[in-house]
Amino acid sequence: MVKVRQDAWSHEDDLLLAETVLRHIREGSTQLKAFDEVGDQLNRTSAACGFRWNAEVRNRYIQAIDIAKRQRKEKKRAMAGQQKTKEVPAALTANASTEQESTELPVFQQQPQLQWEPQDEQEVIQEQPTEEKQEQVTYQEEEPVSFEQVIKYMRQLKQQYNASNQSKSKLSQLEQENYVLRQENEKLQKQVKQMDQKYNMVQEDYQVLMQIMDRARKMIVFDDEDQSNAAKAFRMEKNGNLEQVARQA
Repeated sequence: MVKVRQDAWSHEDDLLLAETVLRHIREGSTQLKAFDEVGDQLNRTSAACGFRWNAEVRNRYIQAIDIAKRQRKEKKRAMAGQQKTKEVPAALTANASTEQESTELPVFQQQPQLQWEPQDEQEVIQEQPTEEKQEQVTYQEEEPVSFEQVIKYMRQLKQQYNASNQSKSKLSQLEQENYVLRQENEKLQKQVKQMDQKYNMVQEDYQVLMQIMDRARKMIVFDDEDQSNAAKAFRMEKNGNLEQVARQA
């Protein structure tokens, strides 16, 4: 079957790719098999699926990948524990058979075995329950995480991401409004400075005008006095004294 190149990746395609890769990680499989499986379902090449996973999808599911790896380790540990429990009865039966064979030997051949074989059996019987108890305790402490919990956690992260984007947009809007208000404030401050300068100039012009008017008033008073003094006339008396004579019009 020839696979046709498809450039557009939808949200459902990314979700299918993520679910398949996480499932293969939990099951202990490789990512290449996951890419092949997704490529067969979406009619894409495994290389395209791998490129999409490494370039876009992987960064969104980092925590989910860690959880899947943890589940894979727990699964391997559980399988190893089951194998140990199966091996212990086999060891006990083997020891029992050797003990039965030793009873059939003569007395001088049985004496060396009686010194150490029963002790080994007791050690095996006593040590095995402690290991099983420890494994049971570890399994009870670490509960497996389901895929539904992972999806729920990813949805919560998405909601938090959307809320953070909204807060960022509001913050940028407030910053723009603050910038506009600062520009208007600076403009008004410049206008106030210009008005102060104009007021000072008008005040100076008013003072100069008042000085000019004061000088003009004084000059008018001096002219009136000169005219009154010029209107007076004097004549010489016989004894040499000056006598003021009123000028006839």
